[in-house]
Amino acid sequence: MPRRSAKDSAFSFSQEALRNLAQSVLDHAKKHGATACEVDVSEGLGQSISVRRQAVETIEYNRDKGLGVTVYIGQRRGHASSSDFSPSAVKDTVAAALSIARFTAEDDCAGLPDVKLLAKKSMDLDLFHPWNISVDEAIALAQRCEQGALDVSPLISNSEGATVSAQQSQFIAANSLGFMDGFASTRHYVSCSVIAGTGDDMQRDDWYTSSRDAQDFSAVERIGDYAARRALSRLKSRKLSTRKCPVIFEAPLAASLIGNLTYALSGGALYRKTSFLADSLGKKILPDFFTLSERPHIKGAFASSAFDDDGVATRNRDIIQAGEVQGYLLSTYSARKLGMQTTGNAGGAHNLRVSHSKHDLPGLLKEMGRGLLVTELMGQGVNYVTGDYSRGAAGFWVENGEIAYPVDEITIAGNLIDMFAQMVAIGKDVDTRGSKHVGSIWLNQMTVAGS
Repeated sequence: MPRRSAKDSAFSFSQEALRNLAQSVLDHAKKHGATACEVDVSEGLGQSISVRRQAVETIEYNRDKGLGVTVYIGQRRGHASSSDFSPSAVKDTVAAALSIARFTAEDDCAGLPDVKLLAKKSMDLDLFHPWNISVDEAIALAQRCEQGALDVSPLISNSEGATVSAQQSQFIAANSLGFMDGFASTRHYVSCSVIAGTGDDMQRDDWYTSSRDAQDFSAVERIGDYAARRALSRLKSRKLSTRKCPVIFEAPLAASLIGNLTYALSGGALYRKTSFLADSLGKKILPDFFTLSERPHIKGAFASSAFDDDGVATRNRDIIQAGEVQGYLLSTYSARKLGMQTTGNAGGAHNLRVSHSKHDLPGLLKEMGRGLLVTELMGQGVNYVTGDYSRGAAGFWVENGEIAYPVDEITIAGNLIDMFAQMVAIGKDVDTRGSKHVGSIWLNQMTVAGS
């Protein structure tokens, strides 16, 4: 399929128009006293269609645009934003940012990146594949997805619906050091959520697929089918008595553990001293088999970019290698606060990849023998200062390497430092639907609180 350009889209503005707007902001800020300036101009649009029990429930259209301006007067910083691109609104937004900067305290760490670190050239990372699907086509697709679930069993007693969403956006980022770049991107998804059972024994579950390019989607009926089978598998759930046991986080949930890890290694948490992994650089915190890599330039991936939110060039690197912390996730500002150099992570990480073993999920269950497979997490019980971890959970009890029965109304608890150190293996059942690609994670022991 030939690569699409922004010309194939329904955008209201061309990339050239966004560039001209960004340049006008830089010029106006300099003219009125800013010693430095950075600007982000963006536009997004899309549609989402939801059906429930085959009837159309919602049809939503979104179209928005935004202008964000950050100015510096020496070491004083001011920021303002607007959704109005008119010349008068642009001038007012710059004026507001300058006014804020004049009343802001000086900050030795404020300012633009070192010019030598800025991205020098654009990259075509194949991120833009507009899905020009009509409302009628989207409705039919959502109905097929939901019907795929309803056809699985009469025990699928209700539906929370199926959704088809097509989204596209574009932006230009620029600063007064000469950096100016941006790109268009798309993100589409199809999801389904259903309820199985009746009376006191009812369970829900869902599934979705997401891609830059809608041509990558599998048959939508399979999404509904899988959501239904997941819901059915949870019927007749039992409670567990409180115990300590091995725990496997299913791949979609394992990504949240990687999120806990990367947050604790991020500059904001480190310089504020709100991370349980403070001063962990060069220290071994995970087993030898664990490697966490960042690959910002993978074509078509969800977190690909040639530059971060500061305009700093991104690069391939290993954040953790053989269990040892090789680097943090730093923006220009957080790096200065820590007396270090930015790692090109203003705005977050770019395409994290976690090493894995030869085992798929059934293989991990067989190796574990007896323990808990977690397929749903509830609540936000993570203390990043201490690493204490406690969340509501549901899943399956495993005996002799096989799923024995579903469980719910339990809580799993531990400390992330111990959990990372006690990681036994990572499956090859890698979930690729987001920016963190990781398989199921097997931990040696956690506390499971039940009845």
